Amino acid sequence: MKNWKLAAWLCASVALPVMAHAEELEVTHWWTSGGEAAAVGELAKAFDASGDTWKDGAIAGSGGVARPIIISRIMGGDPMGATQLNHGRDAEELIAAGLLQDITDVAEAEGWRDIIKPISLLDACTVDGKVYCAPINIHSWQWMWLSNKAFADAGVPVPANWDEFVADREALEKAGKIPLAMGQQSWQSNGAFGVIAVAIGGPDLWKKINVDKDAEAARSPEMTKVFEQADIARQLSAKSTVQDWNQATNMVITGEAGAQIMGDWAQGEFAVAGQVAGKDYTCLPGLGVNKIISTGGDAFYFPVNEDPEVTAAQKRLASLIVSKEVQVAFNSKKGSLPIRGDVDLSTVNDCTKQGLEILASGNILPDGTMTLSADTRTQLDDLLTEFWSTPSMTVADVQEKYASIIETAE
Repeated sequence: MKNWKLAAWLCASVALPVMAHAEELEVTHWWTSGGEAAAVGELAKAFDASGDTWKDGAIAGSGGVARPIIISRIMGGDPMGATQLNHGRDAEELIAAGLLQDITDVAEAEGWRDIIKPISLLDACTVDGKVYCAPINIHSWQWMWLSNKAFADAGVPVPANWDEFVADREALEKAGKIPLAMGQQSWQSNGAFGVIAVAIGGPDLWKKINVDKDAEAARSPEMTKVFEQADIARQLSAKSTVQDWNQATNMVITGEAGAQIMGDWAQGEFAVAGQVAGKDYTCLPGLGVNKIISTGGDAFYFPVNEDPEVTAAQKRLASLIVSKEVQVAFNSKKGSLPIRGDVDLSTVNDCTKQGLEILASGNILPDGTMTLSADTRTQLDDLLTEFWSTPSMTVADVQEKYASIIETAE
């Protein structure tokens, strides 16, 4: 009996430090708007409740501001415990340099390949058969958000598609509304253009250009129609002078603007403002023309650390991120879709339900972060920003410059 008790005590004494040892992890991200902060708060709360400690490392600004800071820190020998990046090509150099933690053991032990949907999200985290990130959400750019108040004030019904929206321009302007809210940042210009490209040009044309890097498709008459509609969007947003995306979203929330083309993260701002989908605002996936979801989003990567206790904590966070409870709590606040289909989403709003239905139908596209290198995306960001802010730049000029970038795209 004594020997049995001693053996049991020894087993417990060995196991307890592994189970009970708590670590503080600095976690960097660029979620700083009201809706984003509410969502990341759910993740931090869950990590703290598990026994570890979340040290928040929010970086003000967009991903374009934060990514270089994050990558510089990791490559410069000052790594954080975990960091948000877009799952896709953002981490290629860090993985090649051996600076990111391999978390394949967590993914295999928990059967991520069986529960993460679509599987392209996990594939985007996988290099040479090894998993380097934990996807946390599905974010899609393919949305337009409309203010029910703005259209009521203008005396016209809320439009059901892009053409109806364009036709309401005069009524909105007479009512003192800015038809289309747009922030003055390059990623917003490029993102909105991408939504117009999918809606007007269709998903097949988008794939030829963004996946196959077909420059002749970028020069085609079909793509000319896309640029013509982007020119109209440029005119509709000409009086929108705000800088940040969430400021543009607020213009829709307050009824100052008729609509905004923005990813589904905008829903977090509507939620913080207490607005209800279908009552206060309306959503149009694919501009109401081509209802489709792009399966981009966010993931967490874990820089290599020589301390095995830190590594263990990193893997605990990776497991937590994919858990059912965190998937529901985080994505309900973020406005994004969960990366697993076996969670209870019966309480989600009408817009999220539309996204889930489109996702279930398989009408999906990869995100540009998965198909184009960071350098190519930067070139397109710069070009579309110039186009959006330079009324004298013609459709022909911007289309040829765009095709030239695709010609050398990586």
